[in-house]
Amino acid sequence: MNHLAFVFGLLGNIVSFMVFLSPLPTFYKIYKKKSTEGFQSVPYVMGLFSAMLWIYYAFLKPDTTLLITINSVGCLIQSSYICFYLFFAPKYARVQTVKMLVLLNVVGLGLIMLLTHFLAKDDSYRANIVGWICLVFSLCVFVAPLCVVRQVIRTKSVEYMPFLLSFFLTLSAVMWFFYGLLRKDYNIAIPNVLGFIFGVLQMVLYAIYKNGKKVVQEKQHQLPEILQSQIIAIEEQKLPELKDQIIDVVKLGGIAVEIIPVLPVLVV
Repeated sequence: MNHLAFVFGLLGNIVSFMVFLSPLPTFYKIYKKKSTEGFQSVPYVMGLFSAMLWIYYAFLKPDTTLLITINSVGCLIQSSYICFYLFFAPKYARVQTVKMLVLLNVVGLGLIMLLTHFLAKDDSYRANIVGWICLVFSLCVFVAPLCVVRQVIRTKSVEYMPFLLSFFLTLSAVMWFFYGLLRKDYNIAIPNVLGFIFGVLQMVLYAIYKNGKKVVQEKQHQLPEILQSQIIAIEEQKLPELKDQIIDVVKLGGIAVEIIPVLPVLVV
């Protein structure tokens, strides 16, 4: 049983490493455009916090080397992403990112470590408390992609929901579920059930809306015609001042449909 758990843990390490590398195309796009555009730093800050929290949990449990290795790599990769993001982000986004880092990874994790250290009686009780915190946090993180799911359904576009990320997240959830189940560590197994469900849901949506980007583009090209019809209506109503304002808007480039990307958070 322990050997089988080791195999799933090793496979979980490999797949999770691929998950950590999946945002590379996003950062390549940021590098080429020298701008973070609408991309957010939330997934990477949350990913760093999650990795640090799991490392703390692993140190409280025996025989958790595989958890420590992958989450240590995760900390390094997520920190690199955040530094890269901060370099290209505008001032407001940089300030918000630093605030999140301080709030979660310094204040939040610091409080968890202090409270569990002084209030828990022994390592076993401390591990149970931290395990429940990890479980609840992981469940919340796995629910986060619902924002992406809603956006995909609303825009009929999967532009900001990469298929490879959804695929590797689903595969990772399977590996870590069996690892937790075989070790009877339900703090690891339970949240990965939800991770698997949402991963499959995202892949199904990708299959449905993978050609949906053209629909959004077509709607963008139709917007100026709508403005023209509004101008005609205004002319008929003899409201010259409002007409001039709308013409000015058209001259400035029209109206564009804005898609605010919210990437799924990476969790191991």
